[in-house]
Amino acid sequence: MFATYLGASLLPIGALATVLLNGVQEDAAKQGRDQGIAQAAVIAEMAVAPALDAADLSRGLTDSERDSLAKATDLALFHGSVLRMRLRTFTGQVVYSDDGSTSGGVPVSDPAFHSATVGVAGATMIADATEAGGKVIRVLQPVFARASGEAIGVLELYLPYDKIDQRLHEQMAVTYWRLGGGLGVLYLALGLISWSTTRSLRRYAARQEHEALHDGLTGLPNREAFRQRAAAALREDKGGAVVVVDLNRFKEVNDTLGHHAGDELLKVITARLRGGVRQQDTVARLGGDEFALIVPGADADEVRVMLESLRTVLTSEVVLDGVPLTIEASFGIALYPAHGAEVEELLRHADAAMYQGKRGTADIVVWGGERTRHPTQWLVVQAELRHALDRDELVLFYQPKVSLSDGTICGVEALVRWQHPERGLLPPAEFLPAAEQSGLIEPLTAWVLRRALTDQAAWAAAGRDWTVSVNVSARNLEAADFAGMVEALLAEFGTAPDRLVLEVTETAMVDDRATSMAAIHRLAGRGIGFSMDDFGTGYTSLERLRGVPLVELKIDRTFVATVLEEKENQAIVHAVIALSRGLGCRVTAEGVETAEIADWLAAAGCDEAQGYHYSRPMPWAQISVPIPEEAIR
Repeated sequence: MFATYLGASLLPIGALATVLLNGVQEDAAKQGRDQGIAQAAVIAEMAVAPALDAADLSRGLTDSERDSLAKATDLALFHGSVLRMRLRTFTGQVVYSDDGSTSGGVPVSDPAFHSATVGVAGATMIADATEAGGKVIRVLQPVFARASGEAIGVLELYLPYDKIDQRLHEQMAVTYWRLGGGLGVLYLALGLISWSTTRSLRRYAARQEHEALHDGLTGLPNREAFRQRAAAALREDKGGAVVVVDLNRFKEVNDTLGHHAGDELLKVITARLRGGVRQQDTVARLGGDEFALIVPGADADEVRVMLESLRTVLTSEVVLDGVPLTIEASFGIALYPAHGAEVEELLRHADAAMYQGKRGTADIVVWGGERTRHPTQWLVVQAELRHALDRDELVLFYQPKVSLSDGTICGVEALVRWQHPERGLLPPAEFLPAAEQSGLIEPLTAWVLRRALTDQAAWAAAGRDWTVSVNVSARNLEAADFAGMVEALLAEFGTAPDRLVLEVTETAMVDDRATSMAAIHRLAGRGIGFSMDDFGTGYTSLERLRGVPLVELKIDRTFVATVLEEKENQAIVHAVIALSRGLGCRVTAEGVETAEIADWLAAAGCDEAQGYHYSRPMPWAQISVPIPEEAIR
């Protein structure tokens, strides 16, 4: 661009120089003509007019007048200040010439001659006939009589131009240097202006390009830059991963400490993300509290190892406005080309995996195919679920809890199903996550409680004194009227509070612990039991158990399924049983599939068990009482 500016500015400078030089040359020529006219006027007045004091040119010159004229002009002709001279009448007749000729000269019809006859001198630059390339100045000067002051003839002079030309060249040389210097300075100034302008434009363009592709707060590449870099990584065809990172409970920071604190937290997270990845990896901010990574040349295990380390760094404590905070994050991984060949497809899959992690206990999730439902699909599920509540399409199944000491049913867990009009009977995983992401979880939980208490009243009337366990979410415990709603339902059905057990997970008391604990203590004070479900699979501290009035700890199926083969799981089960004894509550094992596992658990001191070994979930009327002997032994 700078070279273009220089070239463009050179054109007007060259044009200006040409105009100025032409003007100088014209001025020089005019100066030469003016000098010739002045010299001719001096000769006519000082030499010719005195010699013709009373002459009448129309009658010719006398010998004395001719001699006087010759004496007056010989010196000028001798020194060469005058090359040729003719004295002519108004009719063009030559009455005197330096070489004695009586003919020749400018025709009478020439406008310059006519002007001279009326008293106006004129000069013309003509070629010198005696010297190739030379020039002379021809002057037609009117001659005035001294006595009367009237024009009496025309003096035709030929004056040398070489001396005038030499002086003009000297003056022109100075003028050229001045003109060249001035134009050079002007060109240099234009060049500096062009250089400064182009540099500013380049910087502005670079700044605009950077701002168009980078986040203004963190300086990270934005969503568009991420797409471009991800597309470039896909074209390299070396494999890798796209990771979506979403901060948990970031909105609470903005709501409690203000948006300035949220901005500072995002800057801290940005620095930690940059420091936790490789040099060839890309960290981008997609918007809000959502970030993304491009990890080229890595497989699933390598990405997991990196994210485990990165999670440790991200979750280290940070102090904002004097408040210590620990921020957790959820990671969704999509591998390329295995999980997609397009950037948007990979982002969608990684986003779905990340949301699956938010709904579950694992915060690092690899996209698992179509079973990993994307959040946009939940919108459809939520809309259909609203109609399902209105149309009474939900049903309750129950899975018995069996006492390991005698094999009797001591309670049942209520498990909701959806009898979808088109897709058939749907398990909870197909719709509960969508409900938890919306306000539907509250009316759904209320429906489950009402249905479960209705069924319990029926089996209690049939002489089956079972407790019923109902799963509740964090959103239920944080709802202002949840405890009151449960109390009202117990009163409506006349159910003894100790016949109801509410199952919560470790993470249910993480978000708003104060509100959750207030609801738990209020309901526990009424005699309602609380069970810690999926114990050991979350990332919460044991400190969360303090002050929670538990009647049951449930060992997650992930530890139970391989307890016979893995000593680590045996140690965990023994530890949970010992912990439950210290907390004064019973312990229940989930996912018991074989009699051998049931025997091992009974020997380890586990109180109760549930799983397919005893019964699959089914309507309460189909539950066998007692459990078949072959399922116990």
